[in-house]
Order: sequence, then structure tokens, then C-alpha cells
Amino acid sequence: MIKTTAIVVIGYNRPDSLKRLLKSVSKAHYPNNDIPIIISIDYSISGDTVLKVANDFNWQYGSKEIIQHKKNLGLKNHVLSCGDLTTIYGSIIMLEDDLYVSPNFYSYAIDALKFSANEPQIAGISLYNHPVNVHTNEVFNAIEDGFDNYYFQFASSWGQAWSLNQWKEFKNWYLNNQVLVPTMNIPKNVTDWSEKSWLKFYTTYLIQSNKYFLYPKISLSTNFSDAGTHVNSDSTSYQAALCYSQSKIYNFSSIENSQSIYDSFYENRNLFKPLEIKYSDLCIDLYGYKPQPKERYWLSSQLKDYEIVKSFTRSLKPLDANIVEKLPGKDFYLYDTSKQKTNPNKPNQYRRITYNIRHLSVKNSYIVTMKLLALKIKSKFGL
Repeated sequence: MIKTTAIVVIGYNRPDSLKRLLKSVSKAHYPNNDIPIIISIDYSISGDTVLKVANDFNWQYGSKEIIQHKKNLGLKNHVLSCGDLTTIYGSIIMLEDDLYVSPNFYSYAIDALKFSANEPQIAGISLYNHPVNVHTNEVFNAIEDGFDNYYFQFASSWGQAWSLNQWKEFKNWYLNNQVLVPTMNIPKNVTDWSEKSWLKFYTTYLIQSNKYFLYPKISLSTNFSDAGTHVNSDSTSYQAALCYSQSKIYNFSSIENSQSIYDSFYENRNLFKPLEIKYSDLCIDLYGYKPQPKERYWLSSQLKDYEIVKSFTRSLKPLDANIVEKLPGKDFYLYDTSKQKTNPNKPNQYRRITYNIRHLSVKNSYIVTMKLLALKIKSKFGL
């Protein structure tokens, strides 16, 4: 087994995207000139163009290998085959072709992999930091607890690293879980993803195994969301601000001393502490995306007819800070679901919308509204 962490680049049918990613990889900082890179290209009719980009790429920091698949694997099987390269290299950093990386991405991944070797609940390393809750399309920020990382029960597909043990444990689970059964613990958004999504399986694995990905507070990769097989058009919605330092000493928290631990719904699992309620008795639902819980207490932005024990404002950022600081208001409600009570309140959608927007002028508000209306009309009438 080779013990140097390899960079594995996944390409398919997007030569310009691949060229852009490889350029960012070539500009990054590396500890030596013995870093292997593998460019794996799935089969497509225009595969020769992608292959030319891979062949023309000049890698100065170690060996370069190109894997050109003779038949189309599809993204899930392509990722699974690349993940198996951990058996050769011991650990890998996987990058899909529509990504772009920080100059410090390799050093961060190495440090995080070393740290996670002694943390059995860590099932992978993310290079990406989510700025958006993908279930509700609202702003997300992990609460700042003084460390460079947070924990998230959601697998990363926009730049990730695995050790052999991390990948092997997932792969063993996957081989015995080819059919996924929807449960209330799995976000509906994830359940609705295609069975061709490897991310759907890995996220379910995290939930069922009570494991996490280690995420950075400042992103080491970002996503262009270029048009491709699973995306109709490019978008800046998921662009994350990159760390541009050449080197950095990372201060990682363990799960035991982290205040930034999030479930698959982007909800902070530590909010039972300021509420002084047992973890097992509380459902945390600030984004209002969870179904009716089985727990007695339900902290939610949803308006329900249960007795309200406490209520909080939506003012501080991030969302969870309002609960940590116990700021009163009428945006989040702590319900006792054992007691029915009619609540006449109506949700304040204006506050919710403006909370997620820093500033938008009247003119720009009009332009955005007209654009969205035009898109809705085109969609409705198939134009």
C-alpha cells in the first residue's frame, strides 16, 4: 500500500470544468514532490476532449495516472470505484470536475485525516463549508466555538477525503444496504434523491451509524455547479468563500468538546443544553423542515397547536445563537407536545425572508421579482 494521500479527480463530459479545477490544483501548496494524482474519466461520446485535457495537464508534484473507463459507470459507481483507490494509497482526496480548491486544500486534508484517525465517529473529511441549507435554501452558518471545524451528519460531495478505514466501513455497510427505506430521521430532500446518488447512501450511513463528516469553518473547496448530467444550468448559489492562506495550523475540536455538531437537517444538536432539557426529550427544528417528532419537546419555527413553553427571536446570526443566548421573541417556539393548545399566531414570513438577505435595494428587488416571475411563467407554460 502506498502511504501518500492521493488526489483523485473525477471527470465526465465537461472539459472546461476539468481544466479549471486542474489549474487550481496545480497552484496549491504541497509538502513535497511525491503527491500522486489520478484523473478518472467516465465514458462519454465526447470523452476524447476530456481525455486531452487530462493528458495535457502538467503535474509537477508527483506521478500522474489517467483512468479512462471503457463504459459509462454513472456518477455513483464512478465515485465508488474511485473510493476503492484507498486500498492502494491508504487515503485519498476526491474532487469532482466542477470544483475549485484553496491553495491550502492538501495540507488541510492531511491534518484532518491525521486527526480523525483517533476519532471513530468521523466517517470522512469535507473540504467544503456549506453556506446554504440545501433542504430549505436558506443561509447556514455553523456556530463559532473557537475551533476550525464543525461536525455534520451529512456527507460531502463537493471536495472530500477518506482514509482506508473510513471508506472500508462505509463500503461494508453499503454492500448490505442496497435498498434504502425512508424514515423520519432522513430528510425528505435526501430520500427524494435518485438511487443513482452515492451521497444519498453515504448520508444515510452517517445517520444510521451515528457518525459525522468533519467540516471546515472556512472552505477549502467551492462549487461552480456547472451544467451537466444532474444540473441543468450553472449557478453561484453554492459558492463558498475560500481560504487563501498557503499554510495554516488547524485547531480541530473532538466531538466531545465541540459546540458545533449538526444533524442531517442542519440543526445544532447541542441546543438541549441552554434549554435545560434532556437530549432524548427534545426535537430541534429551527428551519421548520422536520416532520412531527416523537419527542415530548419540539423547538421549531413551525406553528403548531401545542402549549408553548418558551419562544425566541430570529435576530442573531447564526440561527442557533438566538437559542444559546435565550433571546425572547416570536419566531421559534418550544412546544410541549403532550399538551394541546390552539395558537392563533401566524408565521412572520417577512422576518424569515429578510433574515436571509443582507441588503437588497428597491430597484434590485424589482429586477429579481420580475426575473423570478418570468421564470415561473415559462415553467408553467413550458416555454
